[in-house]
Amino acid sequence: MKNTIKQVFHSGKFLFGFVLFAVILLICFTYPLIVTYDPLEMVGNGNFYKPGTYISQEESVLNSGYIMNMDASETRLAIALGVDELMKMQEYLITYAGIPESDIDVTDTESMIELWQANYDPDLKAKGLTSAKRKSYRRLDGAITDAIKNSDIIIAEENAESGELEAVKTIKGTSYVNTSDIVNKRTFILGTDNFGRDVLTELVAATKVSLRIGFIAGLIATAIGLVLGLLAGYVGGVTDNIIMFLTNLFTVIPSFIILILISYSIGTNSRGVGMVAFIIGITSWPWTTRSVRSQVISLRNRDHVNLSKLSGHSMARIIFTDILPYIASYVVMAMILQISSGILAEAQLSMIGLGPATTRTATLGLMMNWAMQYAAHLNGSWWAYFPVVLVIACISFSLNLMNTGLDQVFNPQLRD
Repeated sequence: MKNTIKQVFHSGKFLFGFVLFAVILLICFTYPLIVTYDPLEMVGNGNFYKPGTYISQEESVLNSGYIMNMDASETRLAIALGVDELMKMQEYLITYAGIPESDIDVTDTESMIELWQANYDPDLKAKGLTSAKRKSYRRLDGAITDAIKNSDIIIAEENAESGELEAVKTIKGTSYVNTSDIVNKRTFILGTDNFGRDVLTELVAATKVSLRIGFIAGLIATAIGLVLGLLAGYVGGVTDNIIMFLTNLFTVIPSFIILILISYSIGTNSRGVGMVAFIIGITSWPWTTRSVRSQVISLRNRDHVNLSKLSGHSMARIIFTDILPYIASYVVMAMILQISSGILAEAQLSMIGLGPATTRTATLGLMMNWAMQYAAHLNGSWWAYFPVVLVIACISFSLNLMNTGLDQVFNPQLRD
C-alpha cells in the first residue's frame, strides 16, 4: 500500500492535478473564515459594478484632504474624451468649421482641444446641423470645459433657521484624499454581479456548492455502477442480461436528455441542491457499470477466485475479498471522472434553467445562468462569467489530470 501511494505521487500529472485541486479546496474552506459576510448579500443596486475599491463619496468630500501640486485636468480629459467624443469633434471640425482632415490628429488630444476651442461656435447655424446634433455638440463642449477647468467646488448646507444655503467647505482642484483615511470602503476584486453581489465571495461559495454536488453525484453514480457491474460480471446469465439490457437502454438515450426530462418533471419547488445532485447521480452510472463488468469478467475465472469457490466461500466474500481489491484503483479513477462529470452536468442544467431552484445559495452553473440572462457578455462585464468558466475549467482539468496520472500508475500498458 505504501509503495503504491509512493508510485501515485511520483506521477507528475497526478501530483500537479492533486495540488491544483487541493488549492481550490483550500480556498473554498479558508476564504469564508476571512470574509464572513453573506456571499449573496446585495451590496449594490446591480448593473455589474466593475472591479475596484469603492469608497464613501460623502466621507471623501468631508475629509480634510491634502493640497498637492498635481493637476487633475489631464485625467478628467482622458475620462471625458473617449474615442466616440474625439470622432465627434473631428466630424464637427471637418463638416462645420471647414478644417482640412489632414490638419486634424485625433491621437493628439491637446491639439484637438486647441482646434475645438478656436473653431467651435455654439450658435452656428449650418445646413444639415439639426437641433439634436447642436445639443450633442453643446454637451461635448460642456464636458471639455468642465474637464480642463481647475475651479474650486463649494460644498453648501441648508441653514436650519433661515433655510438658505451656506458654504461650509471649499474643495480645491488640487485637493486630494488618501484612501487609507477613508473608513467606509469596500474592495471588489472581481466586481459585482447583476444583483450587486460581490462576485469573488459568491464564486467561492458557488464553487463549494458545485463541488458538493459533484461529490454526491459521483458517489451515487459510482456506487450504482459498481454494484450493477459486480453483479453482472460475476453472476452472469440472466442477471447479466437484465443489467446489460438496462445499461444499453440508458446508453442509447443520451444521459443529458434523461437528466433534462427528470429535472423538468420534478418541478421547480423540489429542485434543490441535493435533489439535483441525486438526479445527476442516478443518470450517470451506465458507463461505470459496463467498465466494472468487463473488469470482473476478466477476474472471475482467475485461480485465486476458483480456489475461494472450492473452499465454499460465499459470493459476497469472494466479491469483496478476491475481486474488489483488484479493481479498487479503477473504481477510484471512475469516481474522479464521475465527480468532474457531475460538476459539468450541474453547470449545463443551470444554464438552461433546470438547475437548483434556490435564492439562498449559488452554484457555478447558476452564476453562468444569471450572467447570461442579464447579458453580461454583451455589455462587457467579463468579471461576471469569465472567472466562473475559469474555475470550472480548473476543476475539470485537475480531476482529469489526477485520473490520467492514476491510469499511468495502475494500467500496465501505460506504465513507464
